[in-house]
Amino acid sequence: MDYEKHHVIGITSLLRPSLKLDSANPEDHSLFIFRHNSIITFALIYVDDVILARSGLLASRPCSFPMEQNLKLRPDDDSPLVDAFSYRRLIGRLLYLTVTRPDIVYSVSQLSQFLTNPRHTHLDAAIRVPHYLKQTPGQGIFLSSDNDYTLKGYCDADWAECSFTRRSSTGYFITLGNSPISWRTKKQYVVSRSSAEAEYRAIAVTISEILWLCWLLQHLIVPQMGPTSLYCDNQAARHIALSPVFHERTKYFEIDRFFVRERVTSNEIQPCSISTANQVADIFTKALGTNRFQFLRSKLGIHNLHIPP
Repeated sequence: MDYEKHHVIGITSLLRPSLKLDSANPEDHSLFIFRHNSIITFALIYVDDVILARSGLLASRPCSFPMEQNLKLRPDDDSPLVDAFSYRRLIGRLLYLTVTRPDIVYSVSQLSQFLTNPRHTHLDAAIRVPHYLKQTPGQGIFLSSDNDYTLKGYCDADWAECSFTRRSSTGYFITLGNSPISWRTKKQYVVSRSSAEAEYRAIAVTISEILWLCWLLQHLIVPQMGPTSLYCDNQAARHIALSPVFHERTKYFEIDRFFVRERVTSNEIQPCSISTANQVADIFTKALGTNRFQFLRSKLGIHNLHIPP
């Protein structure tokens, strides 16, 4: 513990000449960080103060999931909003909340596509997210203090998910031991010609994030002792990642193919199979129904602040 404090003091002393720094208490509500019995840490953002009150939604009716199942929003839906700033302000607040609420990342990512010219249908969909948050205001990510520092990754893709560009969406979720440390929803840059191609691009993006995390952990003196397991539910994409043979169908994503193959053969990444039913990253690629959404949310490491695990 003294060794860790020594490093923290050293880092802060280097930063102070360039940045204004304040020391935080073990329980600093302004940073939304709470400690329980010095064993576990919660990162929590107050939904009531940040989202509901400032958006005038305190009287809103709670709902059980943040976006209507299979909802497809388009830039030309309905008529433009007269007050587009209110939409942008709400999305900005929701984006801040995604730092500790991975369960709303997909919804907020979809809504943030329409900041330039939002429509009434976009606002209706955006207001549903605070309605969902009202039902779970005390939720936050759980960061365990155990000694398991093994990285694990989960990645998924929804092929041709975007209704107006037909680009696929990538979603990934990475844990350090049992603690969630990185998650993302991102529309792919190009159109994929098959679901395997979309999934393979998702694998490449997730590996890039894992490599950066490995580099960071190495500098924090927490090196990984073996290859990082990366769970993918698409058997074709996993087979391409593991096979050294060139396939005709892979020529459309050749750069990603060589990148993934290099990391697999160097024993940095181990592609693993997982059933679609248990693929956590599915929650980052599409709008799900109540049962499916709540099942996957339970696997994200989100807990009630007032009922520590």
